[in-house]
Amino acid sequence: MTKSRISLDSLKTDCRWFRGDVPCKPHKQFGVHCDDEQGNPCPHYEPQSLKILIIKLGALGDVIRTTPLIHKLKAEYPDARIWWVTLSPEIIPKVVDVVLPLDAEHFPSLQVTHFDIIYNLDKDSEACGLMASLSANVKKGYTLINGKPAPIDGDAVPKFMTGVFDDLNKANTKSYPEEIFEICGFSFGGEKYILDLDRSSYTWELPKKKKIIGLNTGCGGRWVSRLWAEKNWVALAKKLKNAGYVPLLLGGEQEHEKNKRIAKKSGATYPGYFPLKQFISLVDQCDLVVTAVTMAMHITIALNKKIVLFNNIFNRNEFELYGLGEILEPEFNCPCYFAPVCPNNCMQYLYVDRVFKTVKNLLT
Repeated sequence: MTKSRISLDSLKTDCRWFRGDVPCKPHKQFGVHCDDEQGNPCPHYEPQSLKILIIKLGALGDVIRTTPLIHKLKAEYPDARIWWVTLSPEIIPKVVDVVLPLDAEHFPSLQVTHFDIIYNLDKDSEACGLMASLSANVKKGYTLINGKPAPIDGDAVPKFMTGVFDDLNKANTKSYPEEIFEICGFSFGGEKYILDLDRSSYTWELPKKKKIIGLNTGCGGRWVSRLWAEKNWVALAKKLKNAGYVPLLLGGEQEHEKNKRIAKKSGATYPGYFPLKQFISLVDQCDLVVTAVTMAMHITIALNKKIVLFNNIFNRNEFELYGLGEILEPEFNCPCYFAPVCPNNCMQYLYVDRVFKTVKNLLT
């Protein structure tokens, strides 16, 4: 039997592609080893000198709007291996090297790995407790002190304070990307969202020569104060259809019955509700999307689509639209800041004609 020249010493464990538990991608595709027969390194060898971990658990939309940070990390640390731990692993871009869901199965590998830098951008106890339990040369963002979330350094203090005092939140003039970049010690330079999209996976039978206007009619169950009345969606869809646009109803299972009613009353197109990747593809068919502050808003921005954004309970400065659209707020000075339910139903003062005119102006 011929003795293999391959040894542990020849392995390039610092390579971006090296896994350790399974063959790497270049080996599967090209049959290469870490060294060739002459001892030369694999042509796909990409050494990585640093390990960086992002902790952003959050909702899908929050995870999506954190992805601009990847551009900065790749520019500042081009040889780094980037890890990301999250409750929404399905939305993390492929450019991230290691994506881990926060669960008991993956927690041990996090605990035994020493990182060069950890960024925790969540202020909840779960994320902060994870940060406190991990090892790193540098930690930025938030941790757990005496059982409560706390900023690690001065860069994280402003965002922390706006989270505990409404008056400071209202006075904030920075967008979310600006805030998280500053938490990490960077300056925001207009870096865009990153969202993977396979345009070949789904086909849609929609008109090709008309502008398609996505109408995202829901807002989730946490803050129903953001809901726009069903009759308003019907009226807007009718106006859009009469003006030669294609109103396309968007939503999840929670909006299914409502969207069927809106479609029946207005003539809007409603193909149904879909899993996340298919929903992203559907939003990609739109020329413009009308939506409240939801996951669909972040998907729309990530896809570089025009947007009309409804806002009534958040600080409008928080939203970075990258010049893609306009934020519309009710014509009523309502005190329902961060209120789950609005006692005045202030969204009734966001009028259909105003929304319609804004859509037309953005598409002109």
